[in-house]
Amino acid sequence: MGGVRTFLLAVCILFSSAQLSAGVTRHYKFDITLRNATRLCRTKSIVTVNGQFPGPRIVVREGDRLVVKVVNHVRSDITIHWHGIRQVQSGWADGPEYITQCPIRTGQSYVYNFTTAGQRGTLWWHAHASWLRATVYGSLVILPKRGVPYPFARPYKEVPIILGEWFNADPEAVIAQALRTGGGPNVSDAYTINGLPGPLYNCSGKDTFKLKVKPGKTYLLRLINAALNDELFFGIANHTVTVVETDASYVKPFDAEALVITPGQTANVLLHSKPTFPNAAFLFAARPYATGQGTFDNTTTAGVLEYHNPNRASTKLPLLRPALPSLNDTANVTNFTSKLRSLADDRYPSDVPRTVDRRFYFTIGLGTDPCPTNQTCQGPNGTKFAASVNNASFVFPSTALLQAHYYNQSNGVYTTDFPDIPPFPFNYTGTPPNNTFVSKGTKVVVLPFNTSVELVLQDTSIQGIENHPMHFHGHNFHVVGQGFGNYDPVTEPCNFNLVDPVEKNTAGVPVGGWLAIRFRADNPGAWLMHCHIDLHLSWGLKMVWVVNDGPLPNQKLPPPPSDLPRC
Repeated sequence: MGGVRTFLLAVCILFSSAQLSAGVTRHYKFDITLRNATRLCRTKSIVTVNGQFPGPRIVVREGDRLVVKVVNHVRSDITIHWHGIRQVQSGWADGPEYITQCPIRTGQSYVYNFTTAGQRGTLWWHAHASWLRATVYGSLVILPKRGVPYPFARPYKEVPIILGEWFNADPEAVIAQALRTGGGPNVSDAYTINGLPGPLYNCSGKDTFKLKVKPGKTYLLRLINAALNDELFFGIANHTVTVVETDASYVKPFDAEALVITPGQTANVLLHSKPTFPNAAFLFAARPYATGQGTFDNTTTAGVLEYHNPNRASTKLPLLRPALPSLNDTANVTNFTSKLRSLADDRYPSDVPRTVDRRFYFTIGLGTDPCPTNQTCQGPNGTKFAASVNNASFVFPSTALLQAHYYNQSNGVYTTDFPDIPPFPFNYTGTPPNNTFVSKGTKVVVLPFNTSVELVLQDTSIQGIENHPMHFHGHNFHVVGQGFGNYDPVTEPCNFNLVDPVEKNTAGVPVGGWLAIRFRADNPGAWLMHCHIDLHLSWGLKMVWVVNDGPLPNQKLPPPPSDLPRC
């Protein structure tokens, strides 16, 4: 009898463990539709998901499967990217147009099917076609598995804070005009918090996000920078926050009065409300960190932090504003990013590659294209603005690159001669060369499965030094080093952090400096790496890593789904 009880107990334990790890399948439907939206006293038609701006919040648990049917009811082609999702063995669901799929045409649909295995934290989703992500975006929250606690005290409440960018004009028309003329685009008219500009803009007092809190509580703010083209400082008046996560990876907690968050990045912070009613209300605000030479939206978005006080009648309270860093405070940015360290403990160890199979050195930055004959261009000295990686300005193919790779039909789609090092060496952060023209092409790097890679990203002074937030699809990477000036391959590796480097999917390359990252190419597919400033993406600051299959069945990319859009 005792043996039976032991057997049944073992079965129950195994069943419970399976339930804990298996996850569930969650279904969503995204209808891409137009709706009117009014901001800054102007009404215009915007592209949305299910008529919502920002779009629907997705909440799942680690290990869940997501099945999202996207139906396109608008005239623009569209795709959806699940920013930060690894897409292991589901590369067909990653979303960038002409890389993993052709766009979803008007009247067509596509089902994105993927899991969140091995991931937890704040991520997001957005359109990945042209500039449609100006209004097509939303949060994707992955909670820990049931019974698994946060590595910090459980918060009283969790609140998504999505920073965005609002254009009175049609963003698609803005980028189309810029690409046609070769000049810089018109900038946005406001920044937003959860779709609302806030009280610091004219005609926007009612369009303000308000966060009501109780004294003596801890709130988890899930921050996302969904702005198209601007890195942003964020802070709360008379409050510090504790940073506990970035890009869905836990970090060693540290306090900050202000954060910098680039387009594409996410951060989880703990807000500890004051122990008693403070007799004041507080603005939380975001404004740009600007390093380039072009024009930018020099405005500030704000929301209101209000304390709940049941013992006092409603009265007008003083409204305090945060002291955000100055627009070009690179020292503040460096101080903040240098504090980001992974937990690197027994539960969440760091898996940074200690040895390296391949090393790459990529220059990133702006450049120029010649002005076409019989056209007047508005770029530098009558040229057109461009951007590149190792002087290669990426051109999207006319069919999906991943399909060409999968069916071994790369001829005429892409070439595998992307340079490992800059083809034209110069003093990258000093005086730029006279010839600033970029080369055009669809070049990729091919990596064998499980290759360990060290990549140094080097900013350049061509058309001005600038901070570039680089995003890597399909992989996380470890930031092992960063600095200013030109990277020195002899001295700098001695200072690399191989103990607890922060794990990211998007990281800023310092203005006039370099960033060193390591990753393991353990995810077969075709993976875009690009600047998450969409203007630079549009100008060609992107490239693709093609990772070949491994020898085992779970190391191979499966065939494409039957409803994959065709070009």
